[in-house]
Amino acid sequence: MGDHKRKRGRKPKNPSPETLDTAPNTSTATVTVDKAFSVGNVELIENPSSPRLSRRRGRPKKLPNHSDKPVSPASERRFTRTAVENGADFAVPNDAAASPTAVVGMEADPAWESVSARVLPAMDSVVKVFCVHTEPNFSLPWQRKRQYSSSSSGFVIGGRRVLTNAHSVEHYTQVKLKKRGSDTKYLATVLAIGTECDIAMLTVDDDEFWQGMSTVEFGDLPTLQDAVTVVGYPIGGDTISVTSGVVSRIEILSYVHGSTELLGLQIDAAINSGNSGGPAFNDKGNCVGIAFQSLKHEDAENIGYVIPTPVIMHFIQDYEKNGKYTGFPILGIEWQKMENPDLRTAMGMRPNEKGVRIRRIDPTAPESKVLKPSDVILSFDGVDIANDGTVPFRHGERIGFSYLISQKYSGDDAAIKVLRNSDVFRFDIKLHSHRRLIPAHSKGKPPSYYIIAGFVFTAVSVPYLRSEYGKDYEFEAPVKLLDKLVHAMPQSPDEQVVVVSQVLVADINIGYEDIVNTQVVGFNGKPVKNLKSLATMVESCDDEYLKFDLEYAQIVVLRTKTAKAATLDILATHCIPSAMSDDLKS
Repeated sequence: MGDHKRKRGRKPKNPSPETLDTAPNTSTATVTVDKAFSVGNVELIENPSSPRLSRRRGRPKKLPNHSDKPVSPASERRFTRTAVENGADFAVPNDAAASPTAVVGMEADPAWESVSARVLPAMDSVVKVFCVHTEPNFSLPWQRKRQYSSSSSGFVIGGRRVLTNAHSVEHYTQVKLKKRGSDTKYLATVLAIGTECDIAMLTVDDDEFWQGMSTVEFGDLPTLQDAVTVVGYPIGGDTISVTSGVVSRIEILSYVHGSTELLGLQIDAAINSGNSGGPAFNDKGNCVGIAFQSLKHEDAENIGYVIPTPVIMHFIQDYEKNGKYTGFPILGIEWQKMENPDLRTAMGMRPNEKGVRIRRIDPTAPESKVLKPSDVILSFDGVDIANDGTVPFRHGERIGFSYLISQKYSGDDAAIKVLRNSDVFRFDIKLHSHRRLIPAHSKGKPPSYYIIAGFVFTAVSVPYLRSEYGKDYEFEAPVKLLDKLVHAMPQSPDEQVVVVSQVLVADINIGYEDIVNTQVVGFNGKPVKNLKSLATMVESCDDEYLKFDLEYAQIVVLRTKTAKAATLDILATHCIPSAMSDDLKS
């Protein structure tokens, strides 16, 4: 009896769930739960027989069926940990889950029913995306890199469609989706990829996938300090993960994948690898964005970015309107702020006039027909532009006027008011998406190349620079190529920067082995406009010599017959199937 006698005094401390850090497949990012997914406002019945919930000395008091006591922070932590470990939708204590009385109480509680009705459909609409990528090899454009696999997140919208990030399915070979709580992966079809906005649309042909699937409802653009909950399948585990935070900033952001600037949300919720493509919900359970990138910097912590609903709806409506993704239009201009009073006076601006000065205009843009350098843009579609290039956004907020342009679609008309030589002009322009001289992405197409006498010619793009010089290509690439990347504008719609990528060493090209990534400006006295024109001129050349004019006044001279004859042997030596890419053959 002595061993079973109840001793007076404080009970020995047992390790409670909130202090255990050895739970499998859990991380600090997965135990944070948003208010929409919390049970703090749910009245649960405490089980008197539970040693975890009965901590008072003496005889336990009888508790009513519905306790009015608020859930303590310790209980919330304990519930959250239990929910993560058990993979439950909600944080429910083990004792309450095992008690029939507790279950009856939860079913009868209208607060629980309202939360479950709001949360469960949102959680069940999130899927895990599995993709096998086979990227082109831009340094060796006749072959592809070794395939690799990735996993990310996505969610179901109306019309039997799934949204995820574009970089999640970039250069895809196979895409599969898995529903929450399922062990089956379903083959998916990619309907559209929006590289600029980093959104992709998928569908699944198998009807079994759609059975029991719920769709998310989109909400309005949130305001600052609104609570958001990011749901997805990040690194650190296989089950669904929930992180929460607030909206900390709304502005025009740089979309890394598309090299564009669009509206974006900055949040302080943890966004890790695998979260890409997952939805961000507000406190009403509506989707307000798609997680897509985070800031990794030694001076920054917990800075994640979300694609907001205006950009998402633009992508969806663009696809529904055109049957494909056509992109976001831009003004083909570079502009300057007009904050200096002397500059405004010199430009003939009145004290009540505000705007931005046009520095340069893309010659290939439709705006070049009506706009001129040094024009001052006063308004766009009736919205006045400030001297710093911003426009009113919402109460107490301003945003860059490029937001107004991004709301349009390719082919839409827009009214623009400019000040020219102290006179005000109004023009109607047609908006289009423009191409850069050095494109930021290949849009899934394989790179083009042409080979003659061991000289490998290709067109410069950002993926090519990244392949040649790594992720720090902006510092490692040749200065002349970087200058064209940042400042150059195409003079014609089909203009390209053609370079000698490398020289495959052979007897015929002795002395030229060190030529690497050098631009070709001319061939036999004619300018080289793009890679296709160069290949056409070389193939049809009947002159005795092939003379290539390179930058820095360097030349390459080869005998025509000898060069064409040596090309076949060089291709066989390096196992290259063709002297030119398929797009140059047509």
